[in-house]
Amino acid sequence: MSREEFVKIELPEKRIPRYWYNVQADMPTPLDPPLHPATKKIITPADLEPIFAKELIMQEVSAERYIEIPEEVRDFYKKYRPSPLFRARGLEKALNVSSRIYYKYEGISPVGSHKLNSALPQAYYNKKQGIKRIATETGAGQWGTALALACKFFDLEAMIYMVRVSYEQKPYRRSVMELYGGKCVPSPSTLTQSGRDALAQNPDTPGTLGIAISEAVEDAMSREDTNYSLGSVLNHVCLHQSIIGLETREQLEMVDEYPDVIIGCCGGGSNFAGIAFPFIPDKIAGKNIRLVAVEPAACPTLTKGVFAYDYGDVAGLAPIVKMYTLGHDFTPSGIHAGGLRYHGESPLVSRLYHDGLIEATSVLQNPVFEAAMTFAQTEGLVPAPESAHAIRTAVDEALKAESEGVAKCIVFNLSGHGLLDLAAYDQYLSGATQDIVFSEEALQESLKTLPQI
Repeated sequence: MSREEFVKIELPEKRIPRYWYNVQADMPTPLDPPLHPATKKIITPADLEPIFAKELIMQEVSAERYIEIPEEVRDFYKKYRPSPLFRARGLEKALNVSSRIYYKYEGISPVGSHKLNSALPQAYYNKKQGIKRIATETGAGQWGTALALACKFFDLEAMIYMVRVSYEQKPYRRSVMELYGGKCVPSPSTLTQSGRDALAQNPDTPGTLGIAISEAVEDAMSREDTNYSLGSVLNHVCLHQSIIGLETREQLEMVDEYPDVIIGCCGGGSNFAGIAFPFIPDKIAGKNIRLVAVEPAACPTLTKGVFAYDYGDVAGLAPIVKMYTLGHDFTPSGIHAGGLRYHGESPLVSRLYHDGLIEATSVLQNPVFEAAMTFAQTEGLVPAPESAHAIRTAVDEALKAESEGVAKCIVFNLSGHGLLDLAAYDQYLSGATQDIVFSEEALQESLKTLPQI
């Protein structure tokens, strides 16, 4: 197929990958071991068994390069995978650039985002183990929506703690979770001690993913029929999301392309890892490719945070991991990219960034929505505010290449649609969206609470 003959590149259903790619097999520097939150000793698989499915724990620590995708999961993947890779011809024309811009569109999934890629196997492994109920947290609501549907597919109950600011900004996310049979409450809630403590400290708190994680972990620890599930950050989640990049490689090969730049928005790290990690072996081998993680300037974990051991949640119930962090007590501003408001970063993404194999940049809200509008008007798709961060950087990369007189192949992950985020667009169109200035003072205060290891 000539690269000039198409708008989208589609793989046949039979070419859905049969294996996930595990970047841990190829990393030059192994991860620092996670620590038990109470003893601060190296955590063992047995320590995790009270809240995680055993097979997920084994995936978390595995060094196997490829891990087979269960047929039951691949059968559900067939509802929306392989997802299409689009050539953004309308955007290229509007920008008047010679670079070729591609986007992998994960918004075609039943829940409208990439999150189902991990929700399905997590529900499957828990069902296989005999678990009846899963507790989780969600920021913008995309993970909660995905887990609610996955639990319904595998006949499990879903209990979802949604960060309060997003619960209020995005009421229809809650509606979809409940439509799929899940239960969704705003976090902090009065259902857990972690939630009650957070409300006592600040009754008007917008909530954070750190607080919501504490609530979900506490919930799982309090019931034998319940396990905990996380939609980003953890190694096994990044593993499941690698299906995005594996498909992207094949699709680019179909048109004789190889990317100069791979871009993904980055909160906890799952969708950036999904599109970028399958290209890490090429980077290690010396290939001239850049892998760029994009985060909001209001919550710049990689670009402003420190590489240190920290809790994954506010209450200190989750394992302590080595990652880039703003401090587990850090409360980001209530920006509309709710899925990017996490204080920490995936340990895998963090280590690769620390080792110089990936890059990171941060962008402000108004330029993000400006790029989202341009994309919507030229490509016809309304992007999620989170995904729009990748669009902003893709546009900047194309304009920079044009100013340098070069044409590049630029690929980004459009990780979800924004049809349930229209309140954010309403605010931008009314001129009310603010560019949040990151507080170095708040960061220094939060970093004071890092665990002493």
